[in-house]
Amino acid sequence: MFGRKNRSILIAGCGRLGGSIAGALSEQGYKVTVIDNDEESFRKLPPAFSGFQIVGDATDLDVLVKAGIKDTDILMATANRDNVNLMIAQIGSVIYEVKQVYLRLYDMEKQKLVEGLNIHPIFPAKLSIEEFERLSAIDIKEDVL
Repeated sequence: MFGRKNRSILIAGCGRLGGSIAGALSEQGYKVTVIDNDEESFRKLPPAFSGFQIVGDATDLDVLVKAGIKDTDILMATANRDNVNLMIAQIGSVIYEVKQVYLRLYDMEKQKLVEGLNIHPIFPAKLSIEEFERLSAIDIKEDVL
């Protein structure tokens, strides 16, 4: 398929999650671009980060185009707000036809908004519960979320 250096990854949100993923992928040789409204957020990137940093609103089509969304292979929406992540993911999937789209969602009910699209939600609460179950050997019902 593609070599790492040919794969383009766009990450919207440079908090702890977005910054960590961007740093790790950059170190592995991927072409990474990170967008965040707050220039101070880029301090979360590791010193070895070799990608691009764009200050702007990732829900703005002009900002996304400047960041290279038209040539992006993977889009990750990692902002701290579900509605922002949903909008970015839907723009990437529907308008720009990004092949792989991932988004962080805190509210599991909002998964319905991306059903039928090539958007893969990631739920921090669900992952935490699964890890707790694995470590403690205690089974927790999923409906507690």
